[in-house]
Parts: sequence; C-alpha cells; structure tokens
Amino acid sequence: MSVIQAGIIGVIGAVLAVQMKAGKAEYGIYVSIGVSIVLFVLIVDRLEVFIRTVEEIGSYIDMDTGYLSTMLKMIGITYIAQFSSDICKDAGYQTVAGQIEIFGKLTILALGMPVLLALLETIQEFLS
Repeated sequence: MSVIQAGIIGVIGAVLAVQMKAGKAEYGIYVSIGVSIVLFVLIVDRLEVFIRTVEEIGSYIDMDTGYLSTMLKMIGITYIAQFSSDICKDAGYQTVAGQIEIFGKLTILALGMPVLLALLETIQEFLS
C-alpha cells in the first residue's frame, strides 16, 4: 500500500470521526482507534522490510548481534509508545498519553544502559 492510500485512509477516518463526534462522542473515538489500528498494521508491514534490511547489513558487518537487537527493540518501543500516546491524546486523555511517553523513554533508556557500559569499557581499553 502506498503512502497516498494510507493518507487517504487517515483523512477519511478523521472526517468520519469528526462527524460521529457530533452525535455520540464515543463512536468518533472508536472510528479513530480503528483507523489507527489499520494504519499501525501498515506501519508494521513496512517495519518488516526495515528489519530484514538491518539484519542483512548486520551480516556484512562483524559486530555483536545484541546491539542490532537492542536497536530494533528501541525502534519498536518508540513506535508503540507514540502510537498509544496519540490514541490517548485523540480520546482526550493527555495525562495518560504523557505517562505512556515517559514510560517509553525510560524503557529505551534502560535498554541503552548495557550499550553505554560497553562503549565506556571500549573507551577505557583504548585509554589504558
């Protein structure tokens, strides 16, 4: 599916959600969530191509696969946290959206700590 088709799905979903909010607000939220899930599935499909390409690049470079795995986890966490946060913002729950964003950032920070420690050990080896 092309970007144009995804954009059309998003615009039609937004227009339907706005129209439904006039009658019953919860139906507009359901339409918004449904369209978001459809677009998220399309994003995951594109991410599979990215993951395969990164794995292929990793096969050419002699490096620990743990770093690539960590990077892919970070990217996944970023997309899921942003997606969830945006749905909460659309529903009018900005506080929950902010909590999801903070949780995502802290999770990425925790995942990055072993990489940071490995980098510091490498620097220390060069300085010794």
